[in-house]
Amino acid sequence: MIRRMATDARGATNPIPRFPDGFLWGVSTSAHQIEGAAHEREPSVWDTFTAEPGRVKDGSTAAVACDHYHRYREDVALLADLGVGAYRFSISWPRVNAPKGLDFYDRLVDELCAAGVRPVPTLFHWDLPVALDWLDRDTASRFAEYVSAVAERLGDRVQKWITINEPAEHTLLGHALGTHAPGKRLLFDALPVAHHQLLAHGLAVRALRAAGATDIGIANSHGPTWPASREQADVEAADFYDLLLNRLFADPLLLGQYPEGIGELMPGDVQSDLEVMAEPLDFYGVNYYAPTRVGAPQGTEIEFGGVRMPAELPFSVREIEGVPTTDFGWPVVPEGLTELLTGFRERYGDRLPPIVITENGCSYEGVDDQRRIAYLDGHLRALHRAVQAGVDVRGYFVWSLLDNFEWAEGYARRFGLVHVDFEDSAALTRTPKASYRWLRDVLRTQG
Repeated sequence: MIRRMATDARGATNPIPRFPDGFLWGVSTSAHQIEGAAHEREPSVWDTFTAEPGRVKDGSTAAVACDHYHRYREDVALLADLGVGAYRFSISWPRVNAPKGLDFYDRLVDELCAAGVRPVPTLFHWDLPVALDWLDRDTASRFAEYVSAVAERLGDRVQKWITINEPAEHTLLGHALGTHAPGKRLLFDALPVAHHQLLAHGLAVRALRAAGATDIGIANSHGPTWPASREQADVEAADFYDLLLNRLFADPLLLGQYPEGIGELMPGDVQSDLEVMAEPLDFYGVNYYAPTRVGAPQGTEIEFGGVRMPAELPFSVREIEGVPTTDFGWPVVPEGLTELLTGFRERYGDRLPPIVITENGCSYEGVDDQRRIAYLDGHLRALHRAVQAGVDVRGYFVWSLLDNFEWAEGYARRFGLVHVDFEDSAALTRTPKASYRWLRDVLRTQG
């Protein structure tokens, strides 16, 4: 059931600058966060993780979530009404492994095509089948086999593909710090997880090319790293953090090499693997939320942005003072997006493919969500400044279409343009927020 709001959306009085012709506008979701229907797929590492007491702050699971599995037609109608040109969703590997699991994505893709919305599937968004482990090199090969099966089934209607979402976060939060599934606390022994995901990405690109795909990218999370001060200890700590969260996951794909000192820490025939990782891309997806202010270690464990940071890390994340924050406590710094993109162009030059912003969004409560409107307004203007500065940006996807299961935060954080009433699990009523109507108006002016 969709409930429509009668009030008019309010937003910035100055129109958003016009983006280049052919610019792709979309919204993003992920399978585990919205699909539900857990009994109609194999279990994932997130099912195991959420079943452990204390792992999710409100004790919830994604067994039902938004029930997108059964309500996808309703959600596609929201996409069509919003006026986006594309929908970035993820395909659940555990669902594909179940009998007739690909049938759902067949139906979803058909519905999107009928509505004039381009399907943009992400092939892995953290929901690994429980039988697999990214510490095991063979998982990369298994991923390529799964990708081939999906491409064979959907490739006649899907042109644009994303291999993996945010391997940095899946490595750091899921395997180094243990705050996400599968809940391992390996610290720097988690580096093979990064290597195997990047290898899986390269193998997936090859599998997609073999299936005839011509528009392939990845969705990597990136943000500027700001030293807490000019003191040498803070500068060195910030540089190390930037290496771990940015360069470690971009350099192998774009330069065919690891940052200095990292390659020798990785397993296997690293040089041969790097050749696979560096398969040419048609676009480079960037998930941007905020810059990070980093200083020397402080010797104590702290919680920052919902993540507990151990004392033994060789850096500490500090607050960015003087800026607003989201309900998640994340700083709102639109100019960081301009800085990030222009910095990427300077660092990677002609090795950088066209960029697509594959995620950008914020957590705020309420249906009359004026702060989300201000956030999106500011970031679109920052993105346009990057375009004016010469960065080749081809698209922008808002995170997210729907309020959803926000991983270890459960249902306590709302990123959606559409409110979902989780209190009534039978109805799960969708209510477009003020930001939904604001974005719809923006898209109408963009043509």
